[in-house]
Amino acid sequence: MNALQLNAELYRNLAIIAEDETMLDKVVKYVRKLAKQMTDDPTCMTKEEFFRRIDEADKGPKYRMLPDETLDEMLSRLGYV
Repeated sequence: MNALQLNAELYRNLAIIAEDETMLDKVVKYVRKLAKQMTDDPTCMTKEEFFRRIDEADKGPKYRMLPDETLDEMLSRLGYV
């Protein structure tokens, strides 16, 4: 199949499931995942992935900068540099 035929096949199948919101949601999530594979930008992520990362980071240790402390000083104090 060439690109034109594949495009037509995609739209035919989308028309079949167009009224089922659950199925369309699955298609969109999968297409996003495929599109992400096409980009070299590691910062590209879905909204769900973004909030999952925020939730994971929230479970980790918390650090505070001291008054008048720079980021480099804090990282050095914590042993990251």
